[in-house]
This record gives sequence, structure tokens and C-alpha cells, in this order.
Amino acid sequence: MIVLSLFDGMSCGQIALNQLGIKIEKYFAAEIKPHAIKCTQHNFPDTIQIGDVQKVSYKDGILTTANGCFDVGKIDLLIGGSPCQGFSRAGKELNFNDERSKLFFEYDRILKEVNPAYFLLENVVMRKEYSDIITDILGVTPIMINSALVSAQERKRLYWTNIQGIKQPKDRNIYLYDIVNFKSEIPLKENIIDEISKYTKRDFDVSIDKNGNIRPHRKDKRKSGISEIGTLRNPNCKSVTIIKSHAPKTYKSPFEIYELNRNECEQLQNVPINYTIPVSEKQAKDLLGDGWTIEVIKHIFKNII
Repeated sequence: MIVLSLFDGMSCGQIALNQLGIKIEKYFAAEIKPHAIKCTQHNFPDTIQIGDVQKVSYKDGILTTANGCFDVGKIDLLIGGSPCQGFSRAGKELNFNDERSKLFFEYDRILKEVNPAYFLLENVVMRKEYSDIITDILGVTPIMINSALVSAQERKRLYWTNIQGIKQPKDRNIYLYDIVNFKSEIPLKENIIDEISKYTKRDFDVSIDKNGNIRPHRKDKRKSGISEIGTLRNPNCKSVTIIKSHAPKTYKSPFEIYELNRNECEQLQNVPINYTIPVSEKQAKDLLGDGWTIEVIKHIFKNII
């Protein structure tokens, strides 16, 4: 295959194709983050980095990019996960008015230029009025897959693709304790408050659900979370979604907050252990938060085979 990956990040698509044994003749990656490129080139040194997606165009078999022109002929697979900040319910939901999220239209432009045999676009679960716009433009209805079926992480994402025959993956029943290798007793509320007081000066309260998941929040009607902590999931449950600004946390007994390390975050995304070793721990978690869950992408790509 000749593959063009837009918003390539640390090349999770390439990991999935490689693990499936799909032969890649050439892999072109449009990415601008230096630490993402560093991570990709360490693991896949034959990757052809082509820079800013806005400077990519294709006509008559010639791929024109910020890093030069390439006579590639037919491109078989176009993939990408355009920036989600404008669609995420955790943000301001500016949708296509967000400078990052309107880069979706660059994906659509290149898709029409390339006309590949297969394409895949990934993004967050968003308001239907937003996703319907993407659906109308791409001409395919997305499938929602939760990474919790194939990993220890809750991560609902939408996948628009013309690859046929995709069904929901089977639940592999993987939980946080499979990653961190410990289980914990549900702690007393007073012990939780004492420990969390070490992390924040804010006035807060704590909610504990029936599964032992702990949510520190401010003492107001909105109950907005304490950003320094986030939600502490019981290791018997699934992790919260890993995002680039926060690594997931759980807790040990006697009560102690535990933040998942680089290798544990890699496992949440089914990424090979030490794949992110060329970059710092903070940069690794940033890349993993922006990345794809490998087993979900493999589940989609196997239908190509």
C-alpha cells in the first residue's frame, strides 16, 4: 500500500498496519509537532514526513508538500484524525469556527484530490448537528466505537470510513488493574480529603460512586472538577480517557493517589511498550492523548484484508 496520513501524530495508523502485516510501500505523514515526528522516525525511519497539511496537494499522481514533490502514482489509503478541540464537549464547542477543527476541510479537500481506494477519519463524539455536517460531506455514516472494548480505557470515538463490514469489537474485559497490577479497597471519605488536600488549595468536596470511583469537586452547584486531580477511577474499573493535558489516575490502599506512568499509558492505547521512549514523559502522554487506540484501528483495517 501507499498510505497518506494527515495529522499523523506519532503514527498510530502505521503501528496498526504493521501489526496486521499489511505491506506498506510508502508512508507519507503530514505532521508539524517536532516530538511527534521524532517518535515516529525512531520507530519507523522510512516514514516520509511532508509537514503542514495545509501545504499538501495531489494531482495526476504527484504529491506536492512543504517538503518537496513526490511522484507517488495511486494512493491506496488516506487516514487522519483532524483536531477535535472545536467539537469536544470538554471545550468551548466552537465547532468549525475553531481554527484547529476547521482543518477537517483540509482532510476533505485532499480526500477529493486523492480519491483513494480506502479512507478513514477519526474524531471525538460530538453534537449530532456537527457530526451530521461531516457525514454529509464525506458521504458515509460514522461508527462509534468505545476503546473500552479492547483496552482498559473509556474512549468513545467516531470513525468515518468507506471500509466495509465493520462491526463492534468483542469485549476483551481488560481493566485498570490489568495495567497497574494492583487492586484497592474503597477508602473512607476523610482519608480521601486528607490526601487530596496535598494537591490543591481549593475548597472542595468528594463524591464516591457505587463502584468506588472518586470525583473531587468544588463546593458549588456546578460541581466542577478539581483539575489538579481529575477523576480517580477504582482499579477494578476502566480508566478515564487519556487526554494530552491529563494522565489518568487511580488509587492504592491505604489511600494514595497513583498517576499512570508512560508505559501504563501506552498500554491504555495498545501502543507497544517504550514506543514513546525517544521523547519526555510529558511529551509521550501528550502524544498518547492525541493518538488512536491501536486495537480499534486494527479492527477497522482488518476489513481491508
